Amino acid sequence: MNKILTLILFCIISLSFQAQTKESKLKEVISLRKKSKNQKNSLNERLQYAIESVEIAKNIKQDSSILLSNRQLSVLFYENGQYEDYLNLTRSNILLADKLNDSMAIALANDNLARYYHSVQENDSAYFYYSKALNFYNLTNELEQKATILLNIADIQDTEKDYIGSEENAIKSLRVFETLPKTEDIYESLWILNNLLGIISLKLGDYEKSLEYHYKAESIADDMREGFYNKIFSINNRAFVYREQNQYEKSLELYDELRSIKNEYNEYDPTFYPLVLDNYAYTKFVAGDKDYNTIEKLFKEAYSISARLGDPITKLQVSIDISKFYLQQKKIDSSLKYANISYKLAKETSSNEILLDVLEVLSELKEGEEGKDYLKEHIKLSDSLLNLERNKRNKFARIEFETDKIEEENEKITEQRLWLIITSIGLLFTIFLLYIIVTQRAKNKELKFEKDQQKANEEIYNLMLSQQDKVDEARANEKIRISEELHDGILGRLFGTRLSLDSFNFSEGKEAIHKRASYISELKIIEDDIRKISHDLNTDFVSGSGFMGIVSELIEKQTEAYQLQSSFVYTDDINWEMVTNKAKINIYRIIQESLQNIYKHANAKLVKISFQLKNNVICLSIIDDGDGFDANKSKKGIGLKNINSRVEEVGGNVRFNSKINQGTEVEIMMPYKN
Repeated sequence: MNKILTLILFCIISLSFQAQTKESKLKEVISLRKKSKNQKNSLNERLQYAIESVEIAKNIKQDSSILLSNRQLSVLFYENGQYEDYLNLTRSNILLADKLNDSMAIALANDNLARYYHSVQENDSAYFYYSKALNFYNLTNELEQKATILLNIADIQDTEKDYIGSEENAIKSLRVFETLPKTEDIYESLWILNNLLGIISLKLGDYEKSLEYHYKAESIADDMREGFYNKIFSINNRAFVYREQNQYEKSLELYDELRSIKNEYNEYDPTFYPLVLDNYAYTKFVAGDKDYNTIEKLFKEAYSISARLGDPITKLQVSIDISKFYLQQKKIDSSLKYANISYKLAKETSSNEILLDVLEVLSELKEGEEGKDYLKEHIKLSDSLLNLERNKRNKFARIEFETDKIEEENEKITEQRLWLIITSIGLLFTIFLLYIIVTQRAKNKELKFEKDQQKANEEIYNLMLSQQDKVDEARANEKIRISEELHDGILGRLFGTRLSLDSFNFSEGKEAIHKRASYISELKIIEDDIRKISHDLNTDFVSGSGFMGIVSELIEKQTEAYQLQSSFVYTDDINWEMVTNKAKINIYRIIQESLQNIYKHANAKLVKISFQLKNNVICLSIIDDGDGFDANKSKKGIGLKNINSRVEEVGGNVRFNSKINQGTEVEIMMPYKN
């Protein structure tokens, strides 16, 4: 027994020691990662720290820590130019993130691969990994990352001349960025997107839309802290669109503006000024300006600056524009010189679109077979680019299809997780359901008790009304009996006495006559009084006053208990003794139910209740100044159902008039049988 206890104790101590060791190693990994991110350390030192953090994380076999350390190491590989190591480690991160089922980590790893391929212009691979990352970012709802990927995809599609697809994704990205809090980075992305959409619209031939996007980009640049250079690029782009529209004056005005502020941007981007000069000169040329010497000087200045800067792209653009200028001047040798320079630069920089322009110029400059060869090369290149464009679009479609399949697989995994969660909480749900059933049974018992109590109250009230009817009947019978007795008994005897006395009226003597007349007069007075009493007793002047008293007492007691002000008005035109007890009970209960509803739900201060008789119909109105409710949505409440049920029992109609914060009016109409 002691040996077993010793073994158990040893296992506990051993496990505790291992846990402490693992925790200590994990802290060391985190510390090394922090050092690898510290910019004060040299790149080699940071690389060494990152490698050590990965090795220790692998030793303690904690995948989440390995993933984080790998990610930091991959960043440093990229910074150090170790691109092969960067790619291999990023791919292993995708596998590890997939094992951990970490959607965010999978998205980041695919995003990193895509950015690398995008930077080296391997657009097919970049598009593939961007698409995969986008699917996972959709699952994590990371809006900024999602919008950035859509922007990058749109940029690739523009490069590959899929302008419709590029425009579609750029607009999607723009919509997301516009919902995000405005920071300098967000403004930068918004400027890039509007600039891109302006360029795409120009390529699709929609000049007005292009100008609209460039104006928007310029406006965004004004909102940026460092948006000056963005703004001058937007101005340059607008000037180019105006030139394409043949609005040369507007175009030249903008180029002049850019020339005048050369000193503000030349240090930042010295290649921009020769491009502005070239565009300015070429615009004057196509606008029909005859000052050829000035135009030639502008072209040569732009060419000289771009050559001095060693900028092949700007030099290429200037060269082809000068060549076209000299061609129009019939200066064949000069045109050919710059056309040959353009041809060489276009080949070196793979600028196929400008190469098409160059080949067209050369086909005009060269005669005979050589000119035809340039024309054939132009046609061949044009067809090749068209086929390439189509193949790219098809390839993008295939990539989208493949990524859709991946998304479907992810959805299946998500569905499996969902079923696992549903199964795991099944027991809890069952327990909760049993609790609901038990609670509901208790409530049902309580409701049944209340219903039985209500039924008993109704029976008591019915008995009370029935007893009241008996009392009223006995009172009426008693009145009739007294009336008959007075009329047939006392009044008859008095009448006989009067006649007897009247017979003595012929006796002699003034005094006797005078006395008899006095007695007879007194008897007449008595007779009139008795007749008046008999008539009053035979009239039921309290008929029907009992039910309104009961209702008034109900209203008074409940409104006092509920702390409500009340107003009760009724008409004497209704003879309540002609109304059935069933109808009166239902009226009583309707008022009682309504007052309870007002107290529980309305937050009212005043309630007005009134009875009227209109066209042989009893009209009951109950009005409160409470919160009100949506009558269309609240018709299923128990209180309203009870009122509807009671009104139907007496063959009446009910209408609920209510609006939120405007109080409620209940109008009840039931037949009156008089």
